[in-house]
Amino acid sequence: MKLEQIINDLKNKIYYPVYFLGGEEAFYIDEISGFIEKNVLTDTEKEFNQTVIYGRETDVPSIISYAKRYPMMANYQVVIVKEAQDVNKIEELSSYIKNPLNSTLLVINYKYKKIDKRKSFAKLIDKKGVLFESKKLYDNHVPGWITNYVQQKGYKITPKACMILADFLGTDLGKIVNEISKLILNIPENSEITDELIEQNIGISKDFNVFELQNAIGKKEIFKANQIAWYFAANPKENPFVKTIIILYGYFSKLLIYHQLKDKSQNSVAAALSVHPFFVKDYQAAARNYNYKKLTNIISYLHEYDLKVKGVDNVSTTEGELLKELLYKVLH
Repeated sequence: MKLEQIINDLKNKIYYPVYFLGGEEAFYIDEISGFIEKNVLTDTEKEFNQTVIYGRETDVPSIISYAKRYPMMANYQVVIVKEAQDVNKIEELSSYIKNPLNSTLLVINYKYKKIDKRKSFAKLIDKKGVLFESKKLYDNHVPGWITNYVQQKGYKITPKACMILADFLGTDLGKIVNEISKLILNIPENSEITDELIEQNIGISKDFNVFELQNAIGKKEIFKANQIAWYFAANPKENPFVKTIIILYGYFSKLLIYHQLKDKSQNSVAAALSVHPFFVKDYQAAARNYNYKKLTNIISYLHEYDLKVKGVDNVSTTEGELLKELLYKVLH
C-alpha cells in the first residue's frame, strides 16, 4: 500500500491486524506509526490497550504474547514495536501472522532496512495485513516534495528558497520537516517562504550557500564564486566539501544532459533535468559558458577532488583550499 491509502483507511477506521513498516526513509514509517499511536484509541482506551515496546528490549515470543491479548473495554488494542530491525529472527512472527487477532493492530517499525518481498514472510504479511516500504527520495525529487509539503501546511515557497533548503538539508525528510515546522511558527499564516525568511529563521545564508555557488559558476562570475568559497572555507562544518562536490556533480551532470537534448523548450528541459521550469533559463545560460568537452573535464575534476578530500594523494590540504583549487580549474 501507499502512504496516502494507509492513512485514509486509518481515518475511515479500516484497520488491519498487522502493519509492517520497513524501508530506508524513517519519516514515512513514523508518520504511519504515529498516526496509529495517536488516533486509533481514545485517551482512556490507551491506558489499558496500547503497548509500545522496543526491538532491543524484546523478542518474538514476547511480541506474540502482547499481540494475543484481548482488548479491555475497547474494540481494539494497539501493539507498536519500535526499532523492530533489532528483533532477532523476526520472521518467526509468521506463526502469529498466519492467524492474527482482528482486535489487535500489531505495528512493526522496521527502520533503515527492507525485507525481501520474494520470500514467504513478506508475502504472508501482504496477504494478512499491510506491507509498506518507505523509500528514500532521490535528490532531484526533494524540491518538489518540499513544495508539496509546504502547500499542505497552507503556505507557499519560492523556487529559490526551495532549492536552498533542498541543497542544505539533503534528503533527510525528518530534518526538512523539523526546520520547516520551526520556520512557519515565526511567519504569518498563508504567507510565502523566501530565501530571506530562511536566512532569518533557519540560519542558511541567502547569499553564501551552495545554490548561489552553483549559480555563480554557471554564469562564470569568478569574483562571486570565490567569495562564496572563502565563506565555505571559514565555515567548514556548515558547508562540508564532500556535500558541495555531490551537488556540483549533479549540476554539471544536468548540463551534460542539456547539451544532448534535441528539444530545448522550457517544459522539455525542465522534465529532462527534473528541475522547476523557473530554473531552465539558468541552465540555458550556463550551457553557453560550458561546452560538452569542458563539462566532461569538470566531471573528471570532481572525481579527482572527491578522492583528495578523502585523503587520496592529499596529506594536509584543507577542504577550503581544495575547493579553491577546484573552482580555479572549473572556471578557467
